[in-house]
Amino acid sequence: MSTFRTRAFAGAAAALSLSLVLAACSSDGDSDAAAKPSTEGKVNLEFWSWTEGIEAQVKVWNKEHPETQIKFVNAAGDTVYQKLRAAVTSGNAPCLSKMDGMNLANFAADGLLTDITKIAAPYKSRYTTPAWNSVSPGGATYGIPTGSSPLFTAYRADLFEKYGIEAPKTWDDVIAAGKAVQKKDKNVKIYNMAGEDPSTLVDLSWQAGAQWYKIDGDHWVIDFTSPEALKAGDIVQELVDNNLASSASYADPGVFKTWDLGKTILMTTSTWQLPIYDTNFPKSKGKWQLSDAPLFDTAKPQTSSNFDTAAVLKGCKYPDRAAQFAAWLSSSKESLTTLTDPASKSGLFPAVNDVSPYVDKIIPTDMFNGKSDSANVITTAASRVGDQWQYGPNYASMYSEMQKQWGKVMKKELTVKEMLTNLQEWTLTDLKEKGVNAVAGS
Repeated sequence: MSTFRTRAFAGAAAALSLSLVLAACSSDGDSDAAAKPSTEGKVNLEFWSWTEGIEAQVKVWNKEHPETQIKFVNAAGDTVYQKLRAAVTSGNAPCLSKMDGMNLANFAADGLLTDITKIAAPYKSRYTTPAWNSVSPGGATYGIPTGSSPLFTAYRADLFEKYGIEAPKTWDDVIAAGKAVQKKDKNVKIYNMAGEDPSTLVDLSWQAGAQWYKIDGDHWVIDFTSPEALKAGDIVQELVDNNLASSASYADPGVFKTWDLGKTILMTTSTWQLPIYDTNFPKSKGKWQLSDAPLFDTAKPQTSSNFDTAAVLKGCKYPDRAAQFAAWLSSSKESLTTLTDPASKSGLFPAVNDVSPYVDKIIPTDMFNGKSDSANVITTAASRVGDQWQYGPNYASMYSEMQKQWGKVMKKELTVKEMLTNLQEWTLTDLKEKGVNAVAGS
């Protein structure tokens, strides 16, 4: 796994067909006037989140906005999405909840969210296109983006120099560097891929321009075996076939040692992990550098990202107020200045168009040796996130299925191409069983 992701999966509730609202939003203004809520009077809304630092920001909002009071609920826990589903079903759901992009798509497909397409339109221009895609599966908007995790590279500069290799510009460079290192020391790996976590393949597919899920008119196109997807799969296959990757589990607290002790010398990573490395890499502080994520096409530089969102749950009586608060939380200078400060412990990196005001302070100066422009690397990564990627209506359950097959790939019992072919068939069958109109792309 490339970014230490914590994934919680949706329960087994039957999915309904995802509403395909494809009309473009005409308003891109983001002024306070444009964003003024339509309801009047004082209202109270409940908001579930498990991001540190958010509760303090809720207090700031409540002090400044007496007409819209937010009740914060710390909903941390592995079963939060199951609890949210139960709350919607029983009519006791919060108005807003933190949610990752793939679960937002699943909740939308299951009819558990509120369509806020028109309400959210005034806020759209504040955020990057990929971020807005994360809250708009199928074209309809169900929430507001709150954070992003653009991917870039961290590597052991001292060991790269020792082995005579340079920071890779492409994924082919990663493979070549891995082979060069293996010739000098069989115990050192260029990369790490845990047997329980296939997010490396997700990231590479996104970067290669693949679209596992795509809307076309009134149906979904499912394409795990496109040339772009197979190109990404080929890189993973080379890492596996040539034994270029370590296999440290991300469930093991000792996983950090593989990098800190120089057993693995490169990783793709993102902003929220940087303070974690600063704490857990005591022996290698000052020996790391950041560089751009490896590319597939240098003429079209592209990377990937995860996105956090604030989703508006079904039954919310005041979706306009919910959207107004969520947009303030995730795009106002007042809120972002605090949340992007490491002291807040939120780990949040903005999903807004201009991230430059929030970059410098998130870089641990003792961790990186300063020979590369770390701030520029992060800003560049944020601007390169591919906007073609969509989360489909059964993405979370598909990911769970992919996890089961990924372990076999790592053990060389299954090829990546075979896994992608299996996932194509599994996803189409699952969607059709749930009444979702879907066809194969290739």
